[in-house]
Amino acid sequence: MIQLTLYKREMKNSIKILCLFAAVLSLYVTMIIRMYDPKMMASLDQFYEAMPELMSAVGMEAGATSLIGFMISYLYGFIFLVFPMIFCIVRGNGLLAKYMDKGSMVTLLAAPVKRSTVAVTQMSVLISGIVLLLLYSTGLELVVASTSYPGELAVSDLLKVNAALLCLQLFIGGICYLASCLFSETRYSIACGAGIPALMYVLQMLANAGEKTEAVKYATFFTLFDANGVLAGDRTAVTGAVILGIGAVAFYWAGAMVFCKKDLHI
Repeated sequence: MIQLTLYKREMKNSIKILCLFAAVLSLYVTMIIRMYDPKMMASLDQFYEAMPELMSAVGMEAGATSLIGFMISYLYGFIFLVFPMIFCIVRGNGLLAKYMDKGSMVTLLAAPVKRSTVAVTQMSVLISGIVLLLLYSTGLELVVASTSYPGELAVSDLLKVNAALLCLQLFIGGICYLASCLFSETRYSIACGAGIPALMYVLQMLANAGEKTEAVKYATFFTLFDANGVLAGDRTAVTGAVILGIGAVAFYWAGAMVFCKKDLHI
């Protein structure tokens, strides 16, 4: 059960942050998609060859032969991973840990509202924010691609890739939510909620950098997100996205259970 008054109040805070991230994503997505030009792909590939380790570290690859392939190479290795992840970290910490740290949790529980209702409401705020951000990104990609290169981008392909991306970001959001439920001080909530995803992304960068560090990919959940594999219908890639989705559900459920049983000292 969602507490509507609390949900509306927290969503107002989310909208402010979402507008900031939407503005940043609008700039990057528009700029990068409009860089696509089949005639200039050779020049971009030469740029990749000049700094292969650096480009690979942030998930960028050469040899894209289609618009969706170009978008995956230059958007889904860094932009669409890092910025939504930062949103998850910021909002995840602000939903529960911040209130407990400031001693204002009593405000949330002053009315005859169950802990489970507060937990589900705050969870819904985070999930809503993630979904809204990715819906906006998807719509933006479709608009920019259709106006700049009519007929070049298949909507079904983009939706498949972004569905997998949603599973990844919900998984990250689940980590942040669980951390916010576990710790009563924001410094620990941020250390865990931000530290784990950030460390996992750094490990993914190391795994992408070269053959010597490729084995590191088995230590990070970002490996489960394979945009090219999902696009191609690869079973392993699809399974990875499903695992991320199931993991997200598990983290949100665990966070709610922890909060409901937590000694809040109020």
